Amino acid sequence: MAPLSAVAADPDALAAAEALIREIPDYPEPGILFRDITPLLADAAALRTVIDALTAPFAGEFDVVAGVEARGFLLAGAAAIATGTGMVPVRKAGKLPRPAASVSYALEYGEATIEVHDDLAPGTRVLLVDDVLATGGTLEAAQRLFADLGVVVMGTAVLMELQGLGGRAVVGDVHTVFVA
Repeated sequence: MAPLSAVAADPDALAAAEALIREIPDYPEPGILFRDITPLLADAAALRTVIDALTAPFAGEFDVVAGVEARGFLLAGAAAIATGTGMVPVRKAGKLPRPAASVSYALEYGEATIEVHDDLAPGTRVLLVDDVLATGGTLEAAQRLFADLGVVVMGTAVLMELQGLGGRAVVGDVHTVFVA
């Protein structure tokens, strides 16, 4: 998907929204620069601006928004309400209360598994949303998870892409609002 510059959006509103994202050095461990989106989420105008920017390229092309645990849930829920669609959580293994489809994927330090309920009808069109694209492992696993279920991922959108970590090469076509 095209970068945000190709999407009609108010550049001043986007700049104001981006300015609300705090950088927290050495969290959750030394050497990591954490992006805290909590102030952006607390500002109604900024939240609406980024939700519109996340979903605009895919307007009318999806039936449900899927959010990746955990901050992706927050964005996906808001996107679902704004677009009049439903929301599906993509959870870490063991967090769903009934049988689910799952996919495991490699991390730098081991392996992780994500799950989703397996009750979406084949052919359901999904917009996959997360907060940050870093190395891309979790988003790529979510794409595979939905493909295994016969669910069509119409697009993948993230609030922020951390360039230089190779996520875009792993995930493929992804729409980003901010680039860091």
